[in-house]
Amino acid sequence: MSNRNSQANKSAARERLRAERERQAKKDKARRQIVVAVSVVAGLAVVAGISYAVMEMNKPSHWESVKDEKTVAAPKNTTGENGTTVVIGKDSAKKTLKVYEDSRCPICASFEQTVGPALAKDVEDGKYKIQYIGATFIDGDSLGRGVIGNRGEGSKNALSALGAALNVSQDAFLKYKSALYSAEFHPEESDDKFKDDSYLIKIADSVDALKGNKTFQNAVKDGTYDAWALKMSETFDKNKDDVTGTPSLVMDGKKLTEEGSDNAPMSVESFNKAITAALKD
Repeated sequence: MSNRNSQANKSAARERLRAERERQAKKDKARRQIVVAVSVVAGLAVVAGISYAVMEMNKPSHWESVKDEKTVAAPKNTTGENGTTVVIGKDSAKKTLKVYEDSRCPICASFEQTVGPALAKDVEDGKYKIQYIGATFIDGDSLGRGVIGNRGEGSKNALSALGAALNVSQDAFLKYKSALYSAEFHPEESDDKFKDDSYLIKIADSVDALKGNKTFQNAVKDGTYDAWALKMSETFDKNKDDVTGTPSLVMDGKKLTEEGSDNAPMSVESFNKAITAALKD
């Protein structure tokens, strides 16, 4: 009797052990399936993340998209194809001085801070008119981009804002341009600060005609003159005056330069000397 009980107990124990092993095997299988599923999901997530990143890298920037716009909104006070001819001054002035500048250009800032007031007075006095040609090449320079691989935008954005100021008046344009280049507001070349609309509007608040001007502010925020800015930049790129840098001054097809140099005059004295000679020719 005790032998049979012992055998029965052993059989029951073996059955319980077998059943436990089967349950454990099922748990292990389920666990492996979960791990595999999670790994697959994680892998897909990584692939999706990489694909998204690649798509974002290859996605055209706002400015690249603007290039394809067929209609260009030109500011008031402009003439020529796409409104890229900007001439300011009295009609009685017989000669025109072409002024080539990039809003982010540090040398342009130095020129405007030093020579700008003398140039503005000459225009006001009717000695000559000026034709403004805006460039944006600093956005593409390695220094202008700031972080390697980033797209610079400040030159283009500031040029668009200048279009918004020009749409208000020629005087607003000149004073806003002076403010952009001022020691107070002009950033380092490596600081793409002009890409921020809020900063451009802050600078505009220093100009009476633009302070709190909603039309101007909305044009900056909406990028009303972004396409115009790119067309103006093309005018610089295709110029016939053999100008490759900024600032550059040209009258009657001849560059105004510092004596003994190929660069624009950077002092009032040298500028007055160069402009006086150009007006006599």
